[in-house]
Amino acid sequence: MVSTSRIFLFRGWLWNNAVFKNNVFFWLQGWGAGYAEIIKENKLFETYYQELKIVPEGEWEQFMSAMREPLPATIRITGYKSHAKEILQCLKNTYFKEVEELEVDGQKIEAPEPLSWYPDELAWHTNLNRKILRKSPLLKKFHQFLVNETESGHISRQEAVSMIPPLLLKIEPHHKILDMCAAPGSKTAQLIEMLHSDMDIPFPEGFVIANDVDNKRCYLLVHQSKRLNSPCIMVVNHDASSMPRLQTESNGKKDILFYDRILCDVPCSGDGTMRKNIDVWRKWTTNNSLNLHGLQLRIAIRGVEQLAEGGRMDEAVIASLLEKSEGALELVDASNDLPGLKWMPGVTSWKLMTRSGQWFSDWSEVPQGMHTQIRPTMFPPTDPEKLKEMKLERCMRILPHHQNTGGFFVAVLVKKAPMPWNKRQNKDTKSAPPVDRTPAESAEDVIKAAAEDKPNDLEEPQESAVKQDGVCGPPPSKKMKLFGFKEDPFVFLSEDDPVFVPIQKFYCLSPNFPKLNVLTRTHEGKKRRLYVVSKELRNVMLNNCDRIKVINTGVKVWSRNDDGEQFGCPFRLAQEGIYTLFPYINARIVSVSVNDIKVLLTEEKPHIEKLGEEAQAQAKKLGESYLLLLLNLPPSCLIEPVLYEGLIVVVSSAGIPNPIVVYQT
Repeated sequence: MVSTSRIFLFRGWLWNNAVFKNNVFFWLQGWGAGYAEIIKENKLFETYYQELKIVPEGEWEQFMSAMREPLPATIRITGYKSHAKEILQCLKNTYFKEVEELEVDGQKIEAPEPLSWYPDELAWHTNLNRKILRKSPLLKKFHQFLVNETESGHISRQEAVSMIPPLLLKIEPHHKILDMCAAPGSKTAQLIEMLHSDMDIPFPEGFVIANDVDNKRCYLLVHQSKRLNSPCIMVVNHDASSMPRLQTESNGKKDILFYDRILCDVPCSGDGTMRKNIDVWRKWTTNNSLNLHGLQLRIAIRGVEQLAEGGRMDEAVIASLLEKSEGALELVDASNDLPGLKWMPGVTSWKLMTRSGQWFSDWSEVPQGMHTQIRPTMFPPTDPEKLKEMKLERCMRILPHHQNTGGFFVAVLVKKAPMPWNKRQNKDTKSAPPVDRTPAESAEDVIKAAAEDKPNDLEEPQESAVKQDGVCGPPPSKKMKLFGFKEDPFVFLSEDDPVFVPIQKFYCLSPNFPKLNVLTRTHEGKKRRLYVVSKELRNVMLNNCDRIKVINTGVKVWSRNDDGEQFGCPFRLAQEGIYTLFPYINARIVSVSVNDIKVLLTEEKPHIEKLGEEAQAQAKKLGESYLLLLLNLPPSCLIEPVLYEGLIVVVSSAGIPNPIVVYQT
């Protein structure tokens, strides 16, 4: 049976969507601040799009009008959270309903609307802006609710079209996922959510490796992913075009890691982002995309090389990739995957335009002096039969005026067989030990046709080995050019580590708790914080220490508090790790009532003495420190997470036990 793994490489719309520059959590931010002097006109842009007939006949005025309008703000409710439906009902019945009847300066406010193609009404968009928010106390309250829920990971601000590719990936809990150009992380967060679709599974078999070439932007990525508190995410810092090929170990044998899903938002000219990044109006030229073509193709090649057979992929250099794949890749018809989404089919013919306005329909027309700027792989195939077999009309182009969004391009490719250059390489090296090759080496014929500037920031990796038991640190500088902050090592604990003795006794951990998956960030001195990762990520980390630069991974589950030694354990539970730990904890549990929860949420210093008699009795019997409170709520209840000084409260309201971490400082 053919597997259903997929890969995505996408960019905004013609040359596809640029990386979301500034991921600001205040989702209803004003639009256009500091850009008032920019005129939203670009004759070269209009000439290019009209000549290529990107926009259907008769729709040009609507298209340009939409391009000049502010992009609606969009939010997405975290779908895997157990109380997603409650948050949705709260938004619809409280805030959205009140907004419908609201008028500001005599003008009726346009209420938020759900995205028709997003499942279960978990994504909404609105034209509300900061200027309107300041004029209405009710809208300020609405805004503050969204800010609080965003910080707690229950809501994400994300552009509407950016939500499409993760949906088409159809993530399942066992999938191994690579996000090649991930920062700032809105799509990565969406992938993590899908991985945790079953809240009853604390450690899904799959994982997400999120990569970005910019070291500083990797920390934006960490911030986004950490809100979801997953033990199945690892953030790494590499050039996507030379992404290291990783290994895993199974039954004493090392195998190459192939991903079931790959997502990549590669650098682009940013045509489709003009509504939010209006500086593009002034800077846009065709040179932006021509100069990025070689990099885009290298990243695409590196992606398909690391994709499992049966996997899927989306790229703007679709025609070139399909032609070079010699049948190993095939475009998939994804038109019915998102009912309600309006899109235009991919084009089957096009030509290139220079910055000066000169047009070329074929490689033979390009002067010798421009061969370094314009490459043969930029043109459509000349063979009609080959062009027909490619089925380029299956590509999906989202135009801004159709559903009031940004512009976007999506094309799903399925990998049916190994890439032809990998086949030839395997034949040539059948008797030799396997080695990892960069895309410049394994697909030399493709790269030379695309660009001359092949990456040279990775040496040929040798057999990876763990130099110290359980220690994964950054690769040596002679192996890789490392930039940015120096990361502390990741040290995995052994099952008999002394740190587990008091923890095991104090919390009565289940025997099946995966101690080997617990790590810390220091090799010497006291262990201040303990993190946990999935078994699969541990496998990846320990077998690739010399190949990858890990920025962050895992979820924090315990923090050291030396005052706790008087109670028998110097480690207190961490708020972010409670959902991961809860299935394994069998002690320090106190059942509380709804009235107790009201006290916790309303009292300035809600000490144990202010709870009900039953809860107090349980707490005193256990000792008033490091308690895990449990509340069974009906599905209709909604209680928001709250952080108090000296007390952390985390409530999940659904038909499952709801853990609340409480500790006193």
